[in-house]
Amino acid sequence: MSFPWRKLLIFPSSSGRRKSRSAKTLLPALLVLFAIALWISPVLRYTVLSVLDYPFHFKEYKHFGIRIPGDYQIHGIDVSRYQSRIDWERVKKMRVGDMRIDFAFIKATEGTWIEDPWFDHNWENARKQGVIRGAYHYFLPNVSPRAQANRFAQTVRLRSGDLPPVVDVEETRGMDKTQVRKYTRDFLSLLEKQFNVKPIIYTNRDFYKNHFANQPEFKPYRFWIAHYHVAKLNMPDDSKWHFWQHSDRGTVNGINEPVDFNVFYGDSAALRRMCVP
Repeated sequence: MSFPWRKLLIFPSSSGRRKSRSAKTLLPALLVLFAIALWISPVLRYTVLSVLDYPFHFKEYKHFGIRIPGDYQIHGIDVSRYQSRIDWERVKKMRVGDMRIDFAFIKATEGTWIEDPWFDHNWENARKQGVIRGAYHYFLPNVSPRAQANRFAQTVRLRSGDLPPVVDVEETRGMDKTQVRKYTRDFLSLLEKQFNVKPIIYTNRDFYKNHFANQPEFKPYRFWIAHYHVAKLNMPDDSKWHFWQHSDRGTVNGINEPVDFNVFYGDSAALRRMCVP
């Protein structure tokens, strides 16, 4: 009786070879889909980069890369997803002469549906490194102020020592001047009720001139004004500015993209007094 060797030998079938070829074809396709997802999804990029932290990834600069307005003691930046991942320890440690980054405004939300994908990282780590932080909302005048205020309040938790919340209003979205003022005022009132502190208004000088200048209902608010590449900021009316965004081309250690630079009209004690008690 012969031993059935053939039954013990395993020969790859044609279906097994087809499965092997299918697997080899599927892997590149999955990698391509993953790369596309990384490209179009800031949230996915944030998740991946949160796992992969490269100390050597960040650029180092000898200077801030711009002309800094004189006669101001307190300097800061504002950031959003456009700056991508930020190493706040490097931001805090950078010095050029006696100048450093004292505060940072961080984008939190926009409209009723957008949360900046880097907000949580920036919000937590700026405070951890001792940078005075503030959160801002990009306001859309043609969208419900209440719904936008709710979105911001769901995202931002202010603590003692934080700057007041900021409303960034710089486009009309088809609204006339009266509507822009009304909806902005409604949004400000909702934020003030939510956080028990009067918000700051950010806008550019031209928008301020056309919508907020000489308007009594906006006199009680502090203004953060964008006006680039000039030696001095002159307001269109007799109001006083509190923050001046003077450049959008600054360079800071720990940030690979250009960043907006600001000065505060006052000293460190005045900045602290403005913060949430």
